[in-house]
Amino acid sequence: MSTELETKEKRIRALLAGMARLGAMRPGTLTVQYRNPAEKKTPFHQLSYTHRGKSRSEYVRTENLAAVTREVETYKKFKLLIEEVTELSLEASRLRHKRE
Repeated sequence: MSTELETKEKRIRALLAGMARLGAMRPGTLTVQYRNPAEKKTPFHQLSYTHRGKSRSEYVRTENLAAVTREVETYKKFKLLIEEVTELSLEASRLRHKRE
């Protein structure tokens, strides 16, 4: 096995192990909405996301805001890690097949 291939596979394993430790996550975007938008009175938080092709929107209680914010940030990290693993996996596959 080439050194470059070994390096990529080692990085893939490390990223996958890191993903396993991420914890709770959920997709979406948190926004502040207003019950009276013209006067910007009575704000509330809303989580919007798409899952299985269906758009959804949920009210987020103030007492849950910190937890939901962490879950959304964790999901963003997860997506970035997936992109990196996919890129490395494609490169590793090319290296494996180049040797054949």
